This record gives sequence, structure tokens and C-alpha cells, in this order.
Amino acid sequence: MGQFWAEALGWDLNDSDHETALIPTDGTSFGIVFEPTSNKRAGQNNIHLDLTTTSPDDQHDIAQRLIGAGASRVDIGQRGDEGHVVLADPEGNEFCIIEPHNNFLAGCPRLGAINADGTRRTGLFWSEVLGWPLIWDQDEETAIRSPDATGPIIQWSGPPLIAKLGKNRLHLDIAPPAGVDQHDAVDRLIELGASRRDIGQGDVSWVVMADPDNNEFCVLTPR
Repeated sequence: MGQFWAEALGWDLNDSDHETALIPTDGTSFGIVFEPTSNKRAGQNNIHLDLTTTSPDDQHDIAQRLIGAGASRVDIGQRGDEGHVVLADPEGNEFCIIEPHNNFLAGCPRLGAINADGTRRTGLFWSEVLGWPLIWDQDEETAIRSPDATGPIIQWSGPPLIAKLGKNRLHLDIAPPAGVDQHDAVDRLIELGASRRDIGQGDVSWVVMADPDNNEFCVLTPR
């Protein structure tokens, strides 16, 4: 998985005994971490990644290159005339290769968007949590982006929501800045609408929470 997504995004790969991390090479301010799990995939993921392209040839070439690297075409109910290509990575996680010159993702790197299932309330929640301004707020659909306009957009598609069949396979990790107490950060998140969750994590250094749409996320120690 790490090798596949490093190829897809053009990011560097950092392997350790317990996880595989992707290190951005395009100015994105966060990384992606893959960890082994015994949880089986159940239903369509409520988060997927959107990759940008620069031309029809680029869109075709990256789709073929990733199919050669282990991706497969997948039908999630698309009509076929949307312009984007829907694939699944080697473990069945859906992602989209977006048509070139998509105005909404203009200026984004190859990782154009983290596309999440969620209501407007959740989009507003994450805007407050991250301090990222809303760049879209219409018809229950919301999107935010880093204030310096680098890296991908995070967007929420609005209702109806995908049925949640157990713990989400993909989730966000956040961390308070150095000098901010983790417990204080958790209290603030609860005031914003989050709640604590027990997913059997036991005695760990991070806190498992859920956003207003019941999507799990982790609050790490300050860094």
C-alpha cells in the first residue's frame, strides 16, 4: 500500500517496523500513515482521495500506470459520463482520478482533495478544529483548505451519508501544538461537538474521538 500510494502521489516512502509513512514532496503540510490491521473492509469507505491531472493524456497515463501497479476499476454507481475515473487501490479503497482543468481543484498538487462523507455541521467542525477557512459552503456541501492555499482541499459531500458499518477504515489524526495540553485540546474538541470513543484502544498515548457525524479520529500528543 505504501509503495502504491508513493507511486500515485510522487511522495517519499519511510518504512518502520510498525508503520509505513508517506512524506510529502509537494508542499503538503501533512503526511499519510499506513498501519497493519485485522479489521476487514466493510462497505464503501466514507473517505477517499481525489488525484488531479493536467491533461487528458496525463489522466489516461496515470490511470494506466496505477492499474499496472495494482489498482482496479470499480463501479460505485457512477454514470460513466462524469469525467473522472474511479479506481480502487490494491486493498480495495476507492479513489478518483479527476478530469484535467477541474476548476475547483485548480492549484492543488497531485493529491487534490480528501473527499469525505459528511454534513455541513462536520465541515464547520473541522474548519474550527484545524483553523482552515471555508472555501465552499453551499447546499450542505463544505470544503476547507490550509490558510496558505497549499496542499489538498478537504471536502464533505453532504447528505445522504454512506451507511457506517463499524469503525472507519480511514481516519484523520490531529495533534495539539507543542505547549498545549492534550487534555485541554480534548476539552475544546468536545465543546466544538466531538465526543470520546472506545474502540478497544486500551492504554495508549492518543485519545480516540468522533466528529459530529460519528467519524473516528485520534488526538495525538503535542508536537
